[in-house]
This record gives sequence, C-alpha cells and structure tokens, in this order.
Amino acid sequence: MTRKLVLVTGGARSGKSTFAEQYAARLGEKVEYIATAEVGDEEMRTRVVLHQQRRPANWRTTEAPHDAVPAMREAVQRADVVLFDCLTLYTSNLMLAPGMPEDPLVRSQTVLNRWKEVLAVAAAGTASVIIVSNEVGCGIVPDNALAREYRDLSGFANQLTAKWADEVYWTICGLAVDAKKIAVNLDWD
Repeated sequence: MTRKLVLVTGGARSGKSTFAEQYAARLGEKVEYIATAEVGDEEMRTRVVLHQQRRPANWRTTEAPHDAVPAMREAVQRADVVLFDCLTLYTSNLMLAPGMPEDPLVRSQTVLNRWKEVLAVAAAGTASVIIVSNEVGCGIVPDNALAREYRDLSGFANQLTAKWADEVYWTICGLAVDAKKIAVNLDWD
C-alpha cells in the first residue's frame, strides 16, 4: 500500500464522514480513528453515537480534542490508515482553548501552526491519513467577529491541508467529487 494523505470536505450532512469511513476501510486492515468532538449537549452526543455505530468494532479510537500531535504520532506508526474526524471541530476547540491568545490574528496563526504540526506528523508516518473537514465558507457571512474568524480560519486550514494532500474529495449530496483531479493549477513555474 502506498501511503497517502487525503482530505475529505463538504457541508453539513453531505456524506463526508461516511465516505471517509468507507474509504478508510478499503485502504487498510488496521484503522485508527482520531476523534476531535467533545460532547457538550444531547445533539452532539447523538452525532457522536451515530459515528460510533457506523465504525467497525475493530477500529481503535483515540479522543484528541485539543492536542492531536501525540495521537497522530502514535497512530501513523501502528495503523495502516488513520481517520481524523474532524479538522473543523479541532479548529474550534483550539480557538476556544484556555490560554489561547486574545488577538484574533495571533490566535489564528497559533491554531494554524498547531495544525501544521499535526500535518507534519501525519506526513512523516507510514500510514495513510484521511482528514475530514467541513467546508464552512459556502454559507452566509456570520454576524459576529468570532464566527467570521472561525469561518476564515477553517478555510485557511482546509487550503493548507489540500496543498499537503495527495487527494482531495468534496462531498455533495452523498457524492464524492475528486477535487484535485479537476482543479486548475495556476502555479505556472
């Protein structure tokens, strides 16, 4: 198996996690799932349970809502495939973590630097890594500064991940479109 980094993105309920889970199952036998969600209410609990019920029982799950570097470091060494679900929850967890800088620009750069660390660890491992992320920039412009910062930061994190990724899939209505295959590359060196 050739190691690869895959980004799966899309809107809410677009089928991105289901596609990523199916893809992971086809890529390898030993799958590790890095979960970034924190259960804060019943709605989130229902979402987490739905994800848990879909995953095969033999997949190992590690919860890493605030520091995914150690979880990724271990997972990429012992698994065939690592499924990281999801980058946008991880981004919001980091943005709102105690001790994060108050200045939005400094905070955003800090979060992006932490994400770069996760990507570097993923790229250095022997496993294929699938990263799930929401495409939050396709909707309305949020009415408050923190939500706009989150939207923008999520977009920057997605762009960064897409640059590192060997494959990028955008899910729409349960269909996965190979975005890297149809992308226009303007890097005309």
